[in-house]
Amino acid sequence: MEGFSEPTLRALAGPRSFERGLGYLDAVSGVEVGDGWVTASVHGTERYEVELTLDGPGGLSGECDCPYGMEGNFCKHLVALGLTVLAQRESLPRQRKAARDRAQDLDEWLSGLSKDELLALVREQVGEDRQLRRRLELRAASARGDLAAVRARIRDLLDISPFAQYGYVEYADARAYADQAGQAVSAIGSLTGSGRADDAITLAREAMKLLADAVENIDDSDGWLGQVGADLAGVHLDACRAACPDPEELARWLVGHALGDVDDGLTDIDPLDYEDVLGEEGMAVLRKLAVEAWRGNRRGWAEKYLMERLAKAGGDVDAVIAVHAADLSPNGRTHLVIAHELDTARRPDEALRWAERGIQDARDLAAVDTALVDYLCDRYAQADRFPDAVALRRDHFGARRTLLAYQQLRAAARAADCWPAEREGALALLRADAEQQQHSRYGGPALIDALLDDKDIDAAWQAATETGAHDQQWLTLADQARPTRPADALRVYRRLTEPLTKQTGNAVYEQLTSLLLSIRDCHRRLDTQDEFTTYLTALRADQKRKRNLMRLLDQHGL
Repeated sequence: MEGFSEPTLRALAGPRSFERGLGYLDAVSGVEVGDGWVTASVHGTERYEVELTLDGPGGLSGECDCPYGMEGNFCKHLVALGLTVLAQRESLPRQRKAARDRAQDLDEWLSGLSKDELLALVREQVGEDRQLRRRLELRAASARGDLAAVRARIRDLLDISPFAQYGYVEYADARAYADQAGQAVSAIGSLTGSGRADDAITLAREAMKLLADAVENIDDSDGWLGQVGADLAGVHLDACRAACPDPEELARWLVGHALGDVDDGLTDIDPLDYEDVLGEEGMAVLRKLAVEAWRGNRRGWAEKYLMERLAKAGGDVDAVIAVHAADLSPNGRTHLVIAHELDTARRPDEALRWAERGIQDARDLAAVDTALVDYLCDRYAQADRFPDAVALRRDHFGARRTLLAYQQLRAAARAADCWPAEREGALALLRADAEQQQHSRYGGPALIDALLDDKDIDAAWQAATETGAHDQQWLTLADQARPTRPADALRVYRRLTEPLTKQTGNAVYEQLTSLLLSIRDCHRRLDTQDEFTTYLTALRADQKRKRNLMRLLDQHGL
């Protein structure tokens, strides 16, 4: 228990969760101390069950059934419990000893009971605890070798009817259903442990189908059933390893499952996990079936994914490429995936050809995956093929006409030492666009943004005057031009200020204050401070009812 301290809690939770945990100290109830563990309930959005393990292999750890805790995180509820226990740290050793003593006393008492007394006790508990009764019923049916009875109990455990209203399990009841479904999974697993792995395989597959049907009618927002599905997949794999089923039959089932025979999104089984069970014979069948399925539906997502997994596992790059090449996307994204695969296989020349083919095959360069363009330009630059990089950036910019495409063209052209000529051509395209848009209230934003990005303030101002610009561009222009063109900037600031005076809200007041500071600076540069004083006095008189605005102006000396 040496590592149980406030700094340890902070380190496990992180600053954010630790600070939030401080607000939950009054929400901790029902604290129970055992020998090495502490449990409690913490009331947050819901009531969450929390357990701290004090002397685990890795030191202090904890579990909480809140959504964040279910993802494996040390949450604020665990922090709250930890701090609550630390506040009573002096009594903790005594409480742990008392827990050990109680456990020892219980064990001694049970050991002293006769068979009849133990049976009476178990029967009493079975009558009071339905979950215990179900677990024991399953064990009894399994011990008798009564597969029909085990199957019936598992079906009962996976039935949503007891939890559903109008055929649907609401969020509040989802966890209770998941707990019950988990009992079915445990029962199937126990069959393997008792030497009946063949039956476990059969029942696991049946349970997968039942769970797939159930999940469509459950609000599993917290992912409880996802864990049940993962546990069920693990139980099936363990059973297969114990039973060593027919490799061909197993391969056929795995392919069928992967291709959607059980489309639940819960029991996500990777056929490659079964390689040791399948052996060479089964893996050969698995590959054969996967190829046949893919050839029958080359665009099917499941078929492609299965083929790709098997090809990668076998180190068959050409097969991976064939899978992708059978369904090329028109924007070149698939070509880029193939190029990366070839790069990984140290086949750069082929990778480059596939990337170039992606550009050539693209029906619309404006819609081409920009990552493909970036990849090609990087490859061209690495090979000192700067003119090719510029040409591709030029074509891409011509198709898209965005600020980013302009910046990328500029970077490529500067590397090739030809930016002045390229800039003239690029700005000509943007000016043509701006002239077509000048009657739009948005003006020609790409042209203005490009000129601003080039720090060509005078040209940007002229373009904005001739073709129009939106307010944010005018504000940026005014901010950048204020040192050299204070009178022009002042007109912009005054125009942008006017509509804000008719609005309310702290965000508006902050914008208005910022503009007034800029207006004051313009008047200072123009040596017309008296005009600003007159303007500000009139504005304050007009806006005096807006207390927050007046307070903000005072804070900034306005």
